Amino acid sequence: MRRFMEAGFKFYITGSNASLLSRELGTRLTGRYVPVELFPFSFEEFLRFGGDPVPDFQRMTTLDTARLNSALNAYLLSGGIPDALKYPDLPLLRSLYDDVLYRDIAARYRLEALTALKELGYFLMSNPASTVSFNKLKEQLRLGSVNTVSSYIEYLEQSWLIFTLNVYAYSVKRQQVAPKKVYAIDTGMLNAVGFRFSPNTGKLLENLVFLALRRQTDNLYYYQTRSGFEIDFYLPEQRRLIQVAQNLGSPATREREFRALEEAAAELQAQSALILTDANEPQSQVSGVPVAVRSVTEWLLE
Repeated sequence: MRRFMEAGFKFYITGSNASLLSRELGTRLTGRYVPVELFPFSFEEFLRFGGDPVPDFQRMTTLDTARLNSALNAYLLSGGIPDALKYPDLPLLRSLYDDVLYRDIAARYRLEALTALKELGYFLMSNPASTVSFNKLKEQLRLGSVNTVSSYIEYLEQSWLIFTLNVYAYSVKRQQVAPKKVYAIDTGMLNAVGFRFSPNTGKLLENLVFLALRRQTDNLYYYQTRSGFEIDFYLPEQRRLIQVAQNLGSPATREREFRALEEAAAELQAQSALILTDANEPQSQVSGVPVAVRSVTEWLLE
């Protein structure tokens, strides 16, 4: 291979996790590979795949806005996995999930407790954008030990079904032991696999925002203020706080979101804050920190 590379050839290596995990490439190709993370379609790619033009936000009409919001709702439900979008009548997302669960995880690690793995995966897919405690999961699902829960979640993460997000804390130990937030690789898969008794649009929207941020960086956290308010995302390199809200029409919701940002900004000495919701608003401030309120559809297309 080295001779071909020196001659200018490039190799793209992919395949089933049952054969080779991405992290194991380092032991086979030390110093001779660059990992590339490939995500499902972004919102812009979803629009282009469906033949819809990306709008010019300087010339948006009311009808354009309605169409764009409708497209976002379709993206929330369908996700961005190309084959599933190409063949919407086939249960491809469910089949893909089962293949990864049973072949790439259970078969690879020779797991005998398939029911436990299945129940854990189902629980996480039914509760996206939620904090989970490994100890509580152990008790709730009767998984034997916290180490078992930790290992199973690590397998799910290595197989690209889920991502886990640590709390931001100056203590590394607290980051490791505190509850983690869990997000899925695709909102369409969440809808195909998880249990829903309501549309749960707010959690799906937060999952979409996570994926958009994760495409840009893995230096990403959530944050909890001293009085218990939760900040959905914190980017320490930018010292930027981000909240996701389906809308700010309720005075209670607006007060909660701004109160959380105010407390977090003071505790972290943040430099900026962003609320992603259904419509743009004029910029405001909390404790001297600028707060932008942006339409999530516009933000996703930037």
